[in-house]
Amino acid sequence: MSVRSLPALTILLGLSCSLAVPAFADSQARIVRLSQVDGDVQIDRNLGQGYEKAFINLPVTQGAKLRTGQGARAEIEFEDGSSLRLTPGTVLEFPELALRDSGARSSSVELQQGTAYLNFKGDKGEEFVLGFGRESLTLKKPSHLRLELRDASATVAVFNGAVEVNGASGKVDVEKKHSATFDLAGSAPYTLANNLEPDPYDDWDKQQDKYHQQYRANSYSPYGYGASDLNYYGSFYNIPGYGMMWQPYLVGAGWDPFMNGAWMWYPGAGYAWISSYPWGWTPYRYGSWTYVNSYGWFWQPGRTWTGWNTVPRIVNPPQHFNTPRMPTAPGQTLIVNRGAPVGVSGVIQGKSAIRSDSAGLGVARGSVRNLGRISEQVERPVSASPSGSRSGTMRAPSAASAARLPAGGSSRVSAPAGSTAGPRMSTGSGSSAPTSHGPAHR
Repeated sequence: MSVRSLPALTILLGLSCSLAVPAFADSQARIVRLSQVDGDVQIDRNLGQGYEKAFINLPVTQGAKLRTGQGARAEIEFEDGSSLRLTPGTVLEFPELALRDSGARSSSVELQQGTAYLNFKGDKGEEFVLGFGRESLTLKKPSHLRLELRDASATVAVFNGAVEVNGASGKVDVEKKHSATFDLAGSAPYTLANNLEPDPYDDWDKQQDKYHQQYRANSYSPYGYGASDLNYYGSFYNIPGYGMMWQPYLVGAGWDPFMNGAWMWYPGAGYAWISSYPWGWTPYRYGSWTYVNSYGWFWQPGRTWTGWNTVPRIVNPPQHFNTPRMPTAPGQTLIVNRGAPVGVSGVIQGKSAIRSDSAGLGVARGSVRNLGRISEQVERPVSASPSGSRSGTMRAPSAASAARLPAGGSSRVSAPAGSTAGPRMSTGSGSSAPTSHGPAHR
């Protein structure tokens, strides 16, 4: 089987991700992505269960709360690529994540404790309010800022753009490279400064912004979150007979897309598969996972984006594949961690040992240059059958044949015809959906 290289870097991939919340009869509700989890991060999903351990790629819904422990950090990614980053000791609530009748998205976020960075893309019609104490930031245009709460005071530092603060202090405009400090107790007026005091986490925020700018594809569609992780951790290939398909780097015949993740319960929608892979958002919400003989598993985006899959769709699984099975009783969280096959080799990059079958698990964003080249260097063992009757080696399609973003480059991404701004939640039913038979993952 041969893999044809593409004459151009254009990838027709629609990332239409204005999602219907699972709890939810209300189709105007939305879901945003918990796109980074570093350390002890907890989430209260507003289900009456209090705080629980947070996972990367968890859907964040209206009414949810996030908090970061000592030394922990987190990032939330919105549909248009806007992002919120939380430093250690921060508490954040999402009072509103809604879709207006006009199609505009409305987001209301409340910082209750700690420090958060907001990079707001300012798409046309977008409504974003960031509240703190008796004040609130109303954002209408692109802006990049830091909001810090200290006891009874709050400081807004604007790196780029300009913001408008409204509340007990009246209307306050804060311009680029300026900051404003508010007395939340109300005993003193606000103060403006024409400079920005540095913060220890400014560099981390800049690094994450640089990562997204470098790897995120330009898109005609407003739904592009998750694109930077797809471009960093894998490549699109033109597979004869299948068309455009995506595969993560550092995979072999022993890997499958459901080796690491969790089943989590959402009232009204049942169980949803939450992938542990750093790229594992869009490939599990749309399209299908397809097994291609001699080359392993690929994600096929598909052409319809009118539903959001809670259960990943699987096509042409190999003979001994264990179909993912969700728990039978409602309300549970089931962790799946099958790791990599025993004896899988790896490579050393700098001070990091990278497993050849890790699919990017454990590789921090942007921490390793050219994962595709490293992936090509590693010989991948073919997984043995249950009887251990065969062995051998194989390689994934060459990275030279991939349609991927070069470092610092971009590729245009357009939504397929017929995509909508507010897709309904889907359970992935149909002939290619996972069934309930077969042994569960262990």
